[in-house]
This record gives sequence, structure tokens and C-alpha cells, in this order.
Amino acid sequence: MNKTNRVYLAGPFFSKEQINRLDEVEKLLNENKTIGDIFRPGGSEYTDAKMGTFEWQTAVFKHDINNINTSDIVIAMLDYKMEDKEFEPDSGTVWECGYAFANNIPVIGIRYEENQPLNLMLAGSLTAFFKGEKSVQLIKDYDFNTLMTRYEDVEVL
Repeated sequence: MNKTNRVYLAGPFFSKEQINRLDEVEKLLNENKTIGDIFRPGGSEYTDAKMGTFEWQTAVFKHDINNINTSDIVIAMLDYKMEDKEFEPDSGTVWECGYAFANNIPVIGIRYEENQPLNLMLAGSLTAFFKGEKSVQLIKDYDFNTLMTRYEDVEVL
């Protein structure tokens, strides 16, 4: 019997376009027989304190960290403000990748944009990388139990 993995789906969710990309990736993951539960930061809000207060910040941070710690895999959307021609990945997402890597949780990178470089440290932390619309579609068939290393031709800085 195949194990179904718990996924922490990291990525920016500050615009409709960013949310749509995460929705598409989540849909593909839901089609994958090796994926079980998917946690998305921002999906469950802390309501005991006003957004932005120290209490809210602390609660949300700890909630997200707890969910990385209880996940088998972090899948990170490395596109950010594509619509504004800003291609550097979201800093929070990059931090989550580093935290996962340091805690021996495999990190899978997803990027719709095909022609942008990746930072060496981020690229080096990825178990697998899916770059470009056609490649991203392949995650629905990727075996998250064997976690085969998967490279893409990308400039690394």
C-alpha cells in the first residue's frame, strides 16, 4: 500500500494571481495518489487577536511552523509577483524552504516562470524542481514516496 504524504504548500497568497497558482498546484496534488492532507498557510486564520498584532503574529508563526514540522514534504511555489515582473521568490516562502531543509523535510520547488534564475542556496535545497507550465502539470504523477531527484535546466546564481 502506498503511503500518502502530508504536504505543506508554501507560497505567496497576497494577490488573486498568486492564489490561483496555488489553487492549481493544490488541484494537481489532489490528483496524486501519494499525497494525502495538504496544509496551506493563510487557510485558517487566527481570530483571537487583531491581524498584525504581536499576539496574532506569534500565533500564526507558531501555527505555520507546527504544520511544517508535522508535514512529510514542503512544496514551495517559487513564483511571486509575476504579473508585476518581479521574479525573486517570496521571502517567507524561501524561509520556509530553509527551515524545512534544515529539519530534513524534503523541499519540492514549483515555478511557472521558465526563464528566471534561482539562488544557489535555494536551488541546492530542492529535492525536485518543476519549471514551466508543462512541467508543473507533471506533479500529479510524481511519486512523493520515492522522491526521485528531478532537475530542470535553470540558471543558478
